[in-house]
Amino acid sequence: MDDIARGTIAALKPLGYEIINLGGHEVISMNTLIAMLEELIGKKAIIERHPPNQADMLTNQADVTKARNLLGWEPQVDLVEGIKHLVDWYRKERDWAKEVVTS
Repeated sequence: MDDIARGTIAALKPLGYEIINLGGHEVISMNTLIAMLEELIGKKAIIERHPPNQADMLTNQADVTKARNLLGWEPQVDLVEGIKHLVDWYRKERDWAKEVVTS
């Protein structure tokens, strides 16, 4: 089971109302993520660049201190391994997953 699923299950215990971040410790650029996916999938991405939206975040790193303290949760799967799991899952489940509307 991967990190976010473990954290979500851990958060089911009665804590009252809390906002808890789950995430990894790695921060990468969108270009690096795209390059990683291109390598794993074996296809070149078709990239369209547009001006950034004012709501776009320039960087993001989850502070998992509260998850550690309240849930005993720590990320265990690094980004590369997690992306590999995602690609493998999609390849296995693509017959139905390709029908999911995401926009």
